[in-house]
Amino acid sequence: MKRKRTGLVKRLLLNLFIIALGVGMLYPILWLIGASFKPSNQIFTEVSIWPSNPTLDNFKEGWRGIGIVGFDTFFKNSFFICIISAFANAIFCSLTAYAFARLKFVGKNVWFAVMMITLMLPSHVTTIPRYIMFRRMGWINTFLPIIVPKFFATDAFFIFLLVQFIRGLPRDMDESATIDGCSKAGIYTRIIMPLTVPALITTLLFTFLWTWDDFFNQLLYLTSPTKYTVPMGLRLFLDSSGMSMWGPMFAMSTLSLIPAFILFFSLQKYFVRGIATTGIKG
Repeated sequence: MKRKRTGLVKRLLLNLFIIALGVGMLYPILWLIGASFKPSNQIFTEVSIWPSNPTLDNFKEGWRGIGIVGFDTFFKNSFFICIISAFANAIFCSLTAYAFARLKFVGKNVWFAVMMITLMLPSHVTTIPRYIMFRRMGWINTFLPIIVPKFFATDAFFIFLLVQFIRGLPRDMDESATIDGCSKAGIYTRIIMPLTVPALITTLLFTFLWTWDDFFNQLLYLTSPTKYTVPMGLRLFLDSSGMSMWGPMFAMSTLSLIPAFILFFSLQKYFVRGIATTGIKG
């Protein structure tokens, strides 16, 4: 009886700790949402999270954007870049992973090792060479430097994730399909790709979120306000030499969280399955 009580107390304390930790992690988001409904002169003076006099003026002013460019333009640009990048990354990384996991070709192990080495290479090391290359190609102030690399399977992390998943699939299916006259491309499209849906969705989700939140690369390659994305649009509300528009910035920041939340919670089941099965298979 005493052991049961002790175990119950431990579980209760553990649950209380997890709840407190969760509340602590959610507090900045709750504060952001509350601040987006506060008048600008009450954002940093009012103690409570939720405003005493809620207002939608911040959303109206923020949606108008800066100058002649409305914030809807920034959302359109971000969605365009993220959707193309996510699907291109999923397709071409899965093709590369299929080659490493199933096909035999000269130098396969060497190229796989080279790919794994790139995981340890800081991205900032290649920043200047990439910028020089894209500038010579005339791609500055276009979406191409952000989108085109996704068509060449440059994200080694997702290739490795998909390779681990594909290696866990039985090879008997490939052999049976080959006996039935199925080509390598047919095996990929009819067998491998449908079975790797959880890992593909994980790739889609991570690519979308990382591209949506990316500020550095977009700042590096995009120079015209009409090409700006959401992170760069939010930066326009901050003025280092004058008055910063905190209310509209918090309001648009709140709106920018909605696509990420919808995408994550709608694909959460596949995301968890893809991570779990990739971790135990190999």
